Amino acid sequence: MLTKVLIANRGEIAVRVIRACRDLGIASVAVYSELDRDALHVRLADEAYALGGQTAAESYLNTEAILDAIERSGADGVHPGYGFFSENADFARSIIESGTVKWIGPPPEAIEVMGDKISARLAAEKVGVAGVPGNNDLITDPQQVLAFGGEHGWPIAIKAAYGGGGRGMKVVRGPDEVGSAIESAQREALAYFGRDEIYMERYLTWPRHIEMQIIADTHGNCVWIGERDCSAQRRHQKLIEEAPAPNFPDEVRQAMGEAAVKVAKGCDYVNAGTVEFLYQDGEFFYLEMNTRLQVEHPVTELVSGIDLVREQLRVAAGEPLSFTQDDLRLSGHAIECRINAEDPAGGKFLPSPGRISTLTVPQGYGVRWDGGYEAGDEISQYYDNLVGKLVVWGSDRETARLRMLRALSELKVEGVATTAPADVAILSHPDFAAGEHSTKWVEETLDLSGVSASGAAAPAAADGGEAEPKVRRDVDVEVNGRKFSVSVFVPESQVGAVVPAGAKAGAGRPRRSSSSGGAGGTADAGKVTVPMQGTIVKVVVEEGQEIEAGATVVVLEAMKMENNINAEKAGKVTAVKVAVGDSVGAGDIVVEIE
Repeated sequence: MLTKVLIANRGEIAVRVIRACRDLGIASVAVYSELDRDALHVRLADEAYALGGQTAAESYLNTEAILDAIERSGADGVHPGYGFFSENADFARSIIESGTVKWIGPPPEAIEVMGDKISARLAAEKVGVAGVPGNNDLITDPQQVLAFGGEHGWPIAIKAAYGGGGRGMKVVRGPDEVGSAIESAQREALAYFGRDEIYMERYLTWPRHIEMQIIADTHGNCVWIGERDCSAQRRHQKLIEEAPAPNFPDEVRQAMGEAAVKVAKGCDYVNAGTVEFLYQDGEFFYLEMNTRLQVEHPVTELVSGIDLVREQLRVAAGEPLSFTQDDLRLSGHAIECRINAEDPAGGKFLPSPGRISTLTVPQGYGVRWDGGYEAGDEISQYYDNLVGKLVVWGSDRETARLRMLRALSELKVEGVATTAPADVAILSHPDFAAGEHSTKWVEETLDLSGVSASGAAAPAAADGGEAEPKVRRDVDVEVNGRKFSVSVFVPESQVGAVVPAGAKAGAGRPRRSSSSGGAGGTADAGKVTVPMQGTIVKVVVEEGQEIEAGATVVVLEAMKMENNINAEKAGKVTAVKVAVGDSVGAGDIVVEIE
């Protein structure tokens, strides 16, 4: 068995792996960015190493820094979690080629085949598993999309070729949207996966998103551990997942499970993975394979009784699976709600970074909380906005549904807005209760006009003010007669005006304008403001341009999601106050119109 595992990730999944390691008596090693110095995963790990930088590219995607932390810590295993390096074949290969460290994931060759969605489609077709009708060529010219739409009809899904989870996916409903959709998909793909290649396929009109959990060892064993229904989505991002899928024919379940194993064996897969399908009108189509642990893995754990992270660690250590396909006995029903830092008011789901002032999680029979934060922790605009996952188990689906509603009523998050009110609306709707929803249902059918944010107006700190920023001080210390140079981070008030060399006082804090505008705009409709912290990734208008009310003026990226910022009135643009790459804070004016 492994003795020390470094988790090359942050947040909830890093906490999840740290706890699994502790259950097995394995030491854990955390890595952290400048912004995550005091994060929960750092506090829980046995050791922690600084990566430097603030953004993901500067820290958690810094290969050299992570490899250095592995060497310094003496870890003999690396778990990538999900996101970041979890589906990066080059990173996996660098770990494996070290010769002394185990990669807790699939072989690089399998990641390469399945990481490229086009080669993954071809690999599935090779073993007789049909995918969604599409084109296996990368998009290099808008004319390709126009030709495909002319032949197969609209809408079309443009998707990141290297990635998953709905990131970098855009739906094109007609020829006029092709150019902007390509640009946006490429930007998101590059920001989240480090590559901007895209491809296209038919966009099904009312599908359900069903995925199969598989796991394989190095001894030739490969099993599927039931399915999950992940159809409650917005912006192609999952909100609620459940296992097993409701109203799902057993013969289709069996065929889909066997297809998932075929796909996994076809690429010599090892460790945990998920094979995703779209299901519509009695037919299922292969969608993609995620070569990692999924965010929604807890629902599978609750109905199967299998600790998937524990199995991952055992498989990486060369041990066989602790169960066979015939051993599996699924029991009851499990539902997971992703509690994201987003404001669901009006169905907009705007990112809501900030400091969590209060976090009270529900308890009771059949309730589980997998979280990455505690009260006082900061949700940064630079990372994913998942606060935690609320998961329940019940003897049947209705019991689980009601238990989740009870648990959500006990959940209290203040300081940031969360998706919890939207979860309540979904779970309470007759369509969801009957299992008659699809991936389009939240955005096309569910009425969220009456949903309001909860917790967002709470103070940022317990004393009613913002948490005091800390500054770095480099000092010399002596331990047992040996001198060391160390860095300490102390509250700003304790060091007066001292700030890090080369930095400006207050750097890194969001700027505020004098505008009184909030999430819905400003009192002066001629001043277009942003509703949240973020980075400008596109400026759509220029000074002197005449625009219509509702026109997009800039595109803002926050928490890896793009948001169109629109004008509230028609008129002439008199000032553009931002440029691509600028960081802005909630209420900042970006464009003025007269």
